[in-house]
Amino acid sequence: MAQSLARNFTIRNVLLAGILLMLAGDFMFALNDAMGKWLVASFSVGQVVLIRSIGAFIVLGPMIANQGTGKLFHMERPLLQVLRVVATTTDTALFYAAVVYLPLADVMSFYMAGPIYVAALSHLLLGEKVGWRRWLAILVGFCGVLIILKPSSAAFSMSSGFALVGSIAFAFAIILSRLLRGTSDTTLVTWQTIGTLLVGGALAIGAWRAPSALDLGAMLLLGVVSCAAHLMITRALKLAPASTLAPLHYSLLLWAIVFGLAFFGDVPSLRILVGAAIVVLAGMFIFHRQKVVETEVPPENVPKGVN
Repeated sequence: MAQSLARNFTIRNVLLAGILLMLAGDFMFALNDAMGKWLVASFSVGQVVLIRSIGAFIVLGPMIANQGTGKLFHMERPLLQVLRVVATTTDTALFYAAVVYLPLADVMSFYMAGPIYVAALSHLLLGEKVGWRRWLAILVGFCGVLIILKPSSAAFSMSSGFALVGSIAFAFAIILSRLLRGTSDTTLVTWQTIGTLLVGGALAIGAWRAPSALDLGAMLLLGVVSCAAHLMITRALKLAPASTLAPLHYSLLLWAIVFGLAFFGDVPSLRILVGAAIVVLAGMFIFHRQKVVETEVPPENVPKGVN
């Protein structure tokens, strides 16, 4: 009995750690999105992605040195690793390409559908149980997203394809991260950063503009912020089921309200507050159902010596 209670306590602590890391990672992503929108207004997507990727190695460099470069080339399930790099690179490049032409709110409206894709893929590919109540809560949360964002007619332009494909790539990246939870965070994020660096370099050819010291620093800082976000979310996905963490991605909307008020003087309207309340309540219900339905987490979901 005591052993069972101790195990359940450990499992709940692991799940809580995953949830907190996901929330922190989403905060960093919200900051990354705002910075990226500002930078691509003046520089090409390729240039921003290239310098951003170089900046990420400010964080990754010490981690690679500590782990050893040899581990970067000894990975589990190489095909899935390559697919994950493709998915994360596609997600990053298409997000920045979309915000060049569309308002950030319109782009985020596509990405907020990501948890719905993840829930479906988690059920099909990971065997994670998602009951009808959580499905309903996810859909209600997405309705809250639509109330907040109120996508404009620009969302139906050709460039919306960038955001749509990018959001699907984002969902696949989450699923692949879950399947590769035995691979160290350093290895996963290093290879996805190398992928974006190569793509950014290719896209920057013929579209380079000499940045000022301030602009260069901002793009390098963007890399630090995005790398920290990826590391947090990669670790979170090793600690908790993807179907539990995915709805927490809605917290990006709350940070968007905070950043808008703090940096741009945007006071949220009643529509924004109502939509945010719906999203938060839906997320809390999903977490509640997770605890009710899954009193025990399968052994493979409990990390053992995660790198």
